[in-house]
Amino acid sequence: MKRALILAAGKGTRMKSALPKVLHPICGEPMLAHVLRAVDGAGIDDVTVIVSPELDALLDGTAARPRRTVVQEPQLGTGHAVQVALAAMPPSGGPLLICSGDMPLVTSELLRRTMDALAGHNGGGVERIACALVTARMPLPSNFGRIIRDAYGHVRSIVEARDATSEELAINEMNAGIYAFDEAVLREALPRLSNRNAQAEYYLTDVIALAVADEHVVVPVPCDDYRITLGINDRVELAQAQRIMNAQLCERWMREGVTIEDPETTYLERGVELARDVTILHNTSLRGRTSVGEHSTIGPDTELTDAVVGQRCHIRRSVATEAVIGNDVVVGPFAHLRPGTVLDDDVRVGNYVEIKKSRLGKRSKANHLAYIGDAELGRNVNFSAGAITCNYDGTSKNRTKIGDNAFIGTNSSLRAPIEIGEGALTGAGSVVLHDVAPGERVAGNPARPLPTETKSKT
Repeated sequence: MKRALILAAGKGTRMKSALPKVLHPICGEPMLAHVLRAVDGAGIDDVTVIVSPELDALLDGTAARPRRTVVQEPQLGTGHAVQVALAAMPPSGGPLLICSGDMPLVTSELLRRTMDALAGHNGGGVERIACALVTARMPLPSNFGRIIRDAYGHVRSIVEARDATSEELAINEMNAGIYAFDEAVLREALPRLSNRNAQAEYYLTDVIALAVADEHVVVPVPCDDYRITLGINDRVELAQAQRIMNAQLCERWMREGVTIEDPETTYLERGVELARDVTILHNTSLRGRTSVGEHSTIGPDTELTDAVVGQRCHIRRSVATEAVIGNDVVVGPFAHLRPGTVLDDDVRVGNYVEIKKSRLGKRSKANHLAYIGDAELGRNVNFSAGAITCNYDGTSKNRTKIGDNAFIGTNSSLRAPIEIGEGALTGAGSVVLHDVAPGERVAGNPARPLPTETKSKT
């Protein structure tokens, strides 16, 4: 059985936030959730996250809730964190992966390669090794621990930047903080750790020197792209990591057949699903579980959150949240679709129209300057400029129902609860206080039925 520990108990003081560091979102999910996904993708089925009491209390209900947590209190360093975790776990004869919860760019492939490096050496008839660890060449200066190799290219020790000499600080091969340990060797070494260092902490990295002193071998696992190993310590690094992840998401979808006009001004989150031949124009954000159907164009200057968009739609300079949009729908510019909005096929929603918790039937349209709330519109309804549903009476929200082929005139106010019948008409400026029968025409303030038109005899 493959096991993993994720270190996530650090205070993250440089974030200067009441929110624990690993819960800060990146591309729509807490950074810890990205690490958990990578570990799961590496085929590791037994995962423990080492947390602080504050983090443990906040994990429920988040995408970062792991199957098992161990609380580290007080936080006395990474070595102490692993001591606490292993004390709560029965020994295993298998490998143990250890990585940090603040590395949202880490990939399953890199974690798998690290585990394979340990298994490959220990199962291939060569000398048994204690650890395989990821190293990366990073720009200097750097706060990462320096890798010290022996004459055979194996890792001899890791020197933390705070404890390094000037010669050691000139080394650009860094410890990425990802390890695959022989668990038995790790358990034997942990009690011998010392906190005699600049941080007065128990460093997990000191296990490497102890293992080497016991004539075990530690092998490096080079990572070609150091960026995927970067941990996040402050909000500047959070923004940098999000920029990298967003670029990765844009590239992924473009290779899947999506046109992204300007990836640098397009923001995507991991839960977004895009069909082929979708076009994303500049300054557009797609968030949450948004999905977009084939041949639709989104943008420019548009934000969709948890929205479902059908095929051949065009949504421009608008905002939609938890809205369901059918096929061949045109929205915008400057429309606002609030939660509960449902637009059937061929609907038109124009500039400065706000819709909330309402359904517009097929081929209905609200082309400008309108508010539709808590309403159900049938097919082929024309909801004119300035018209509104007065859905709130000061105490509760009330429903408006408008039948097929109705015509709601300019600046009409419909006081809910109310029903406008099929084929009915309200005149411009009408204040409609009562139901309107099918085919009836009303106007005025308050609105009254208009005389029935009759043809003169000749």
